[in-house]
Amino acid sequence: MLLIGITRWWHPCSNRLLYETSSAAWSYFQCSYDPGVLDYHLHLWPHGERHADVELERLAAYCDEAQAQGVTEIAITEHLFRFAQADAALGRWWEGEEAAPERLRSQAASYWAEHTGADLDVYVDRVLAARAAGLPVVLGLEVDHYRGRMDEVQTLLDGYPFDVLLGSVHWIGAWLFDVLESAEAQEEWDSRPIESVWDEYTTAVEELAASGAIDVLAHPDLCKVSGRRPTVPDEFHDRIAEAAAACGLAAEVSSAGWRKPCEEEYPAPDLLRRFKARGVPVTTASDAHGRGLVAHRSADLRPLVEAAGYTELAGYRERRRHAVPL
Repeated sequence: MLLIGITRWWHPCSNRLLYETSSAAWSYFQCSYDPGVLDYHLHLWPHGERHADVELERLAAYCDEAQAQGVTEIAITEHLFRFAQADAALGRWWEGEEAAPERLRSQAASYWAEHTGADLDVYVDRVLAARAAGLPVVLGLEVDHYRGRMDEVQTLLDGYPFDVLLGSVHWIGAWLFDVLESAEAQEEWDSRPIESVWDEYTTAVEELAASGAIDVLAHPDLCKVSGRRPTVPDEFHDRIAEAAAACGLAAEVSSAGWRKPCEEEYPAPDLLRRFKARGVPVTTASDAHGRGLVAHRSADLRPLVEAAGYTELAGYRERRRHAVPL
């Protein structure tokens, strides 16, 4: 006789039910999973380009590229703000940032309008269809921090069968700080005290972690993207690591920082050590926005993770974490 138990997982910070699954379903995933290196942060559409159809051929090409780099499973994690459903629920969020200068709110409005419009339901259906066809993909999203509105984000995402949700902070107030080609962004970088930038960024990470809306902190120290860092970042590293640990999240180790002015992986070695000391699991990722960067420098990430003391990565199914041996 097969005994099927129902297990529920609760977010340790928000006490919100994240998901539930049966022992039979989980046994299937455990038996069918092929351990190896992961790329758990991939986008289908480059920034500055309108969304296109989510084609099986594109997803298969991503899998081919990943396999060529020794990556056995990928997560498709398009930005939530790319979708019309997010626009309906969260659009014009920048208007609530009343302390932000009008030029920053205007930039945020233009950036949002340039990127939104895809259909979340179609995206979900196509990625699930790719997995049903045998491709080694999991369904995810990259979820931004919306100050004071993360309950609305959670409501929007409820009911979708996501495997993993990444959490990111890409803006402080209405300042899109990592859009480095923007004159508005650079002006803020030149005028704001770095300690203040890192403090506001870290506060946003703490709120995002506690929301219950995410599973993994993506590029956890993204605020170093421009190459500007506090002389002693220990306080901020401690707060970020503690936020992840207290809320049961994993952290992403990403090669994307090597392609940015900071010229360093995310997270910094010191922050990665603090994650390990607090028992925070890790994933690996490229944050690619096209096939050419899928699994970018994945072979260089593995020794960093191992040097920090990790012997396994975190994989996800139905928002439940499982171990992937290195």
